[in-house]
Amino acid sequence: MKLSSMLLGACLALVVAAVLMVVLGVNFQMPLPASSAELYDPATETLISGVVTDTRDFICPVSEQEIGSHLLLQTANGVVQVHLAPARVMRGRKITFARDDSITVVGSRVQRLGKNDLIAREITRGNETIVFRNPQGKLMLTQY
Repeated sequence: MKLSSMLLGACLALVVAAVLMVVLGVNFQMPLPASSAELYDPATETLISGVVTDTRDFICPVSEQEIGSHLLLQTANGVVQVHLAPARVMRGRKITFARDDSITVVGSRVQRLGKNDLIAREITRGNETIVFRNPQGKLMLTQY
């Protein structure tokens, strides 16, 4: 009797632990590499154009676990999240984007949380071109 009670208790504990992990949103996916240079793949480089619908700063593996700057770009094929650079670098260089900016982005497509994102290598807005990374994906912007 004691053995079956122990087995039942252990099974119950496993079920409770599994339910807690799901409720707390534990991510069972493999973590992404820790730097944009590791994530950037020149073979997936593409050019997209669209209109900025939003800008966001949040902790991101593309920004090497720092708070990174991102924008949402409405393209002919839907909305794409574009990874720019660490937010501190964007602030230091006074690089900003605003809603309704029309831009063209050259960058590497990357799967992130089931979505096709883009890591920006360069962005053109009007006559201005901002180069974020070299062709291998290494961040070229530095904080002043």
